Amino acid sequence: MEMMSTTENISSSYKVAAKVKDYFQLIKFTLSFTVVFSCVICYLLAPGITYNLKMVVLLFVAGMLVTGSANAINQAVEKDTDAMMKRTGKRPVADGRMSQQEAYTFALIAGVLGVVLMWRFFNLSSALLSAFSLFLYAYIYTPLKKVNSIAVLVGAFPGALPCLIGWVAGTGEFSVGGWILFGIQFLWQFPHFWAIAWVAHNDYSKAGFKLLPADKGPTKFTALQSVVYALIMIPCGILPYYFNISGFVSLWIVLICNLFMVMQCVRLYIQMDVKAARRVMFSSYIYLPIVLLALLLDKVNS
Repeated sequence: MEMMSTTENISSSYKVAAKVKDYFQLIKFTLSFTVVFSCVICYLLAPGITYNLKMVVLLFVAGMLVTGSANAINQAVEKDTDAMMKRTGKRPVADGRMSQQEAYTFALIAGVLGVVLMWRFFNLSSALLSAFSLFLYAYIYTPLKKVNSIAVLVGAFPGALPCLIGWVAGTGEFSVGGWILFGIQFLWQFPHFWAIAWVAHNDYSKAGFKLLPADKGPTKFTALQSVVYALIMIPCGILPYYFNISGFVSLWIVLICNLFMVMQCVRLYIQMDVKAARRVMFSSYIYLPIVLLALLLDKVNS
């Protein structure tokens, strides 16, 4: 009897661990963490805001709930298309380990709770902006991916809104600093996402997603678009210094990072292969945390 009880306990523990893992996949934990990281950094960049562990944790939790809700809806909606692709076929809803109803229920509870936390501990403006971002990502961007490549432009708005949400959470205002931080992350998404779409083009095409700016797939036009957006990132990166958000040191760090991104995009234009696209992709992954942390560490106290 004792052995059977031990076996049952081990089995129950395994089921709980498997369910927790499924929920981590449902909310796309790594992606959500990156999004919320941007939100927290931009909150701390807001004038008059100093580091407060309680407020940072509350913002992080609220952000994870809202972002996780959007990602859960995304996976519920894209259950069939996710199942077609190698990179997404093992997601819990696509693989049948979790029902669409369970994903939608989780999304509803998480989304409402996250928005309420933003309202209760920060302000109504940041709560409404969080709700708008969730709606835009889950119900506009997600279905649009199968219709037209303009989905990338639409998706860049909820992708950059966490920066504005963080700023508004700290200031209660839609002031210029928040829009500058929004602009940096907004522009960054184009070379970042097009590089991902380039690398995973066959998978995305199989599922019917239209995510590259050219109908014929990875082309010189796509690479050129990446170069253009990377170039626009350069003057945008000067604005935090110009508007006295951060100092001279971070200005140079951001400038170097932007020039590095331009270089990687130019290399993609010249070489036109998956290897070069992968370089752009990984460069973009390291770009954002370096730039945001540089701005925060060189913040101008005001």
